[in-house]
Amino acid sequence: MTAVRDFFRTFFLWELLLGLKLTGRNLFARKVTVQYPDERGPQSPRFRGLHALRRYPNGEERCIACKLCEAVCPALAITIDSEQREDGTRRTTRYDIDLFKCIYCGFCEESCPVDSIVETRIFEYHMENRGENIITKDQLLAIGDKYEQQIARDRAMDAPFR
Repeated sequence: MTAVRDFFRTFFLWELLLGLKLTGRNLFARKVTVQYPDERGPQSPRFRGLHALRRYPNGEERCIACKLCEAVCPALAITIDSEQREDGTRRTTRYDIDLFKCIYCGFCEESCPVDSIVETRIFEYHMENRGENIITKDQLLAIGDKYEQQIARDRAMDAPFR
């Protein structure tokens, strides 16, 4: 009996008819296209975009040059050099992220013990010249200073889940 049924399903192109039925059902339905530059869809506070380095409220940079983010990065996109200061603390002298290598996995953010490196919601950026894909420490700090309010808000929303 199943052989006869399979024969008729094959002969009458049953799967094709089911596909046409689905297409016909959605042909006149309301469209859900987002006209991107003018309107935007919702974005999660956990979105992982462009990186930023944060500062403490007193203005001191948070990064203590523990190099955990460099060690955990699967793409080897982070390069850190550090030196010891006069007061005995260790701080970074170089903190570079190669955006072409970065896979935006968030491991650097998760491994940071002082919540220094974060990934912001920024996803609209481009490079026009060679070498612009490497973001330096000063650029990362500038991004962190500019978007600190949004970063702090996203961290507060995400705190119950950490």
